[in-house]
Amino acid sequence: MPAFQRTDIAYVTHEQGASEIEQLLGVPRDLLRDREGWAHETVTLGSHNSTHVDAPWHYNSKIDGKPALRIDQLPLEWFFGPGVVVDFTDKPDGDAITASEMAGGVAEATGELHAGDIVLVRTGRDAFLGRDEYMAVGPGVSAEATHWLYDRGVRVMGIDAWGWDRPLHLQAEDALRERRPGIFWEAHQSGLSYCQIERLAGLAQLPPNGFQVACFPLRVVGASAAPARVVALLQDDGRN
Repeated sequence: MPAFQRTDIAYVTHEQGASEIEQLLGVPRDLLRDREGWAHETVTLGSHNSTHVDAPWHYNSKIDGKPALRIDQLPLEWFFGPGVVVDFTDKPDGDAITASEMAGGVAEATGELHAGDIVLVRTGRDAFLGRDEYMAVGPGVSAEATHWLYDRGVRVMGIDAWGWDRPLHLQAEDALRERRPGIFWEAHQSGLSYCQIERLAGLAQLPPNGFQVACFPLRVVGASAAPARVVALLQDDGRN
């Protein structure tokens, strides 16, 4: 994993916290309950390190001739809506999901899409989370499939692979061979104002439809992305 993709956490214990309180405020540890102070952490976290939501600003500085939206400029209502899981676990590593394949997967999952639906692409590659191979495995979503979703009112779409496009090294090989733009990062730079959720996990636990998705990103001012805790809300059918 590249260094810029690492998340580091420094933990301060209750004992260390007691020392901080004494240094800052002069209160000795024998005046603290159980002689303990506060515990806290310092987190070094990039906006794209973990499960995160990409804003249009990540893809290009302008979309349709206007400044692309940053994560804090996006409508909150985009990030809560009906979820649809499209199954592409049989799609080989390195393949691009076409528009017709996406249409077929959506038809099988839910019949038809509605504006505001949140489409989650299940590849099964979340099995590689935490391993170096994670960056290099999985299919990706083509620009035409991304357009197909966007044209049906989908503004937030996600995947359980490392990225929305095919693995970076494969895109790079094709772009260098063909020597033209529009190959590397083709779905990211498809000219659309939409959001991707990357590095999801656990989509196998969800039904194809009939649930809500909450995927609110942290409001990092001016950022191209932000970490998000993505949660599926399933209706209780009374049998649990």
